[in-house]
Amino acid sequence: MVYKYDFLIIGAGVAGMSYALKVARAKKGTVCMICKSSLDEANTSFAQGGVASVTNMAVDNFEKHIEDTMIAGDYISDRQAVEQVVRCAPEQINELVKWGVNFDKNADGQFDLHREGGHSEFRILHHADDTGAEIQRGLMEAVRHTPGITVKENHFAVEVITQHHLGVRVTRRSPNIRCYGAYVLNPDNGKVDTYLAKVTVMCTGGCGAVYLTTSNPVIATGDGIAMVYRAKGTVQDMEFVQFHPTVLHNPKETHPAYLITEAMRGYGGILKLPNGETFMEKYDKRLSLAPRDIVARAIDKEMKIHGLDHVCLDVTHKDPAETRHHFPNIYQKCLSIGIDITTDYIPVRPAAHYMCGGIKVDLNGQTSIERLYALGECSCTGLHGGNRLASNSLIEAVVYADAAAKDSLKHVDLYDWNEHVPEWNDEGTMTNEEKVLITQSVREVNEIMSNYVGIVRSDLRLHRAWDRLDMLYEETERLFKRVKASRDICELRNMINVGYLITRFALERKESRGLHFTIDYPVHAYDKKEE
Repeated sequence: MVYKYDFLIIGAGVAGMSYALKVARAKKGTVCMICKSSLDEANTSFAQGGVASVTNMAVDNFEKHIEDTMIAGDYISDRQAVEQVVRCAPEQINELVKWGVNFDKNADGQFDLHREGGHSEFRILHHADDTGAEIQRGLMEAVRHTPGITVKENHFAVEVITQHHLGVRVTRRSPNIRCYGAYVLNPDNGKVDTYLAKVTVMCTGGCGAVYLTTSNPVIATGDGIAMVYRAKGTVQDMEFVQFHPTVLHNPKETHPAYLITEAMRGYGGILKLPNGETFMEKYDKRLSLAPRDIVARAIDKEMKIHGLDHVCLDVTHKDPAETRHHFPNIYQKCLSIGIDITTDYIPVRPAAHYMCGGIKVDLNGQTSIERLYALGECSCTGLHGGNRLASNSLIEAVVYADAAAKDSLKHVDLYDWNEHVPEWNDEGTMTNEEKVLITQSVREVNEIMSNYVGIVRSDLRLHRAWDRLDMLYEETERLFKRVKASRDICELRNMINVGYLITRFALERKESRGLHFTIDYPVHAYDKKEE
């Protein structure tokens, strides 16, 4: 089948839905959203903490938020991108509220603001401890009530379409690569359909599922980054994988591991060893409220020093009723495994959480491929630099969705569909034995990335990861060429591609900086003025 849309959006988190709402309400064309799972299973819905925005001008200002972001990003962040997100944030918060998203307020009717690690002020808007789920709920309702948006749930994008599919040789040095849409797997019949688009927007989220333990859902396999890289698009900063310092230590749950929001440390939670000793004073004067890269490395080191599989987060000194009020979902989750957080320590450990790099985009969200935008976690705007500041990601997605919508609406009428795109060749079959091999290869990718490309790295480990991934790549590509496209093998291809990119970028950075920490190179000493 061949479908034609003016706007094709691959992904359905806060970035994809925000963009869809903005272009659909402009009434300048048809809009289709390709959703890998159900509409409510995006990475957005797993975000607990909140959304960072300067709203209390009496004590906070844009300059403070900009500087906090630059510091957390180890001054690798693109200052233009930082300024754009920070200064546009309040307007986009108002838009979210208009779309039906509810943020908690205090008795005075003002936003009830939290503070998180790396922030100099209370500026985190939230909805209890399930802010992402509330944003997803509000946007889903708005999408479903907006005419002109077609949502294809449980459909899987296999490849973006470029001149390559028309028989033109495309390399990384080719000028004017253009995107004409995407090939998409239909779950109902197993066929790969052709979706032609004037504008294509990649909003596929993160890639935490390439690691053994992650806060991300199983769908976070880096699909958008891998597809754009294979299409010869530019990617950037892939070495900067953020490990959230505190997920609930529960060996039965690794994909996803349950997140213990950073807001709990902002609330007064203290990191301790199981024997009650504190340790963050050895690593940073900000203690438990230091940026995530520092806290994650500190926990990792303490676990190795003491032979532990977790450390603890203590909120037992806080008022129990207040704790239950602010963190009702965390309270219930912990209670379900026998932990009362008002009287017991919470066992926590780091887990793969957020990709700071991704598909390189400009201030409008435009990639290096014409007519292709990238938004949200799969993109690299330059905002996060070497390390994401807590709660900056959701607001980045909405701000860039607005910029991309405005930019693409200006140009969409200048484009047309490319009618010469061939349909997908779906010859081939897959045996049960081959399915088992795919499952085993996914496990291998998880183990390679966790063991060799984790929180602390070395050239020896990275080269070992490179060699193992190269072997898996060759095996998987041979298999892909002789079987029908399926979600399983496509996800495996994408995971291997993303693992390779993380490893390659890590090998190329000959310093320890931000989230990339290697025992072979010293921490980069820099002067922020030079940046």
